Amino acid sequence: MAVSLICSNTQSRVSSVLNRDVKQFGKKFMFDSNEETCWNSDQGDSQWVVLEFPQPVRVSELRLQFQGGFSGKTCRLKGSLKEDDLTHIADFYPEDNNCLQSFPIQRSPALHRLKIVFENSADFFGRIIVYSLDVLGERAT
Repeated sequence: MAVSLICSNTQSRVSSVLNRDVKQFGKKFMFDSNEETCWNSDQGDSQWVVLEFPQPVRVSELRLQFQGGFSGKTCRLKGSLKEDDLTHIADFYPEDNNCLQSFPIQRSPALHRLKIVFENSADFFGRIIVYSLDVLGERAT
């Protein structure tokens, strides 16, 4: 059964934060279950989020909630074990709206590191706004 793979030991990094204002728009707000807070990237194409899990996992589903007008259009999922080179796992194409969106992932390899790349954005300046991010799956054996 798939469960949330994000825990207190999951480390995260992001490509940028709007005006470097991490107190208001930092990465932690994607995981706080608060509908009022969000991660807001700075402008530029190819924004990304990297998650490093404490143990190997297999991803079965990705859940994202964007702000309409600031969603990713073409997105790519990459992963690796430990410090290995990232390999392509899947492409996905979110709708430009405020709804929680779910993307099933077929045949994910075991991985420690997951990179979500927002290659372009619905926003003219390339900004991405994420209110909620969750990764579902199971521990790899």
